[in-house]
Amino acid sequence: MNKYIILFFVALFCIACKDTQNDHTHDHTSEKSHKKSAAAIKQELSSKGFKFFEYVDEKTKDTVLMQEYFMAFLKKGKNRTQSQQVADSLQRLHLKHLGKMYELGYADISGPFGDLGDIVGVTIYNVPTIEMADSLANSDPMVKAGRLEIEVHPWWAGKGYPLR
Repeated sequence: MNKYIILFFVALFCIACKDTQNDHTHDHTSEKSHKKSAAAIKQELSSKGFKFFEYVDEKTKDTVLMQEYFMAFLKKGKNRTQSQQVADSLQRLHLKHLGKMYELGYADISGPFGDLGDIVGVTIYNVPTIEMADSLANSDPMVKAGRLEIEVHPWWAGKGYPLR
């Protein structure tokens, strides 16, 4: 079962990266007609309550817009005594929840860690407040069942930069 879970997340990760790269390529090839201006992006972020700042990269002299995201660490919960059938059902609901968060634009990327530690995965939420990220993460069926616990931290990243 764990192999299938990891394969699902790897596929989701690849799809997310491919979509980001395709969007980036599209923006680059038709930059003038489709790319939002920095002022429009900042206005949109501000109107939605996001925190952001900008700085000038000393090497390239480009202005980089940094946005606050929220990284939710999924940790092993206190209630991990469910039967295999219940655990499998919770896992399916968990994956459905993460897919919904991605589809709705609340989560940019999710995935499990490859070791057997107490922190088993991460989701990066693209929402304006830590309270919203915490609420969305805690609505996960695995969290509700006590099989996972959530720890959320603010995280800053360059707006629009793809993974590589």
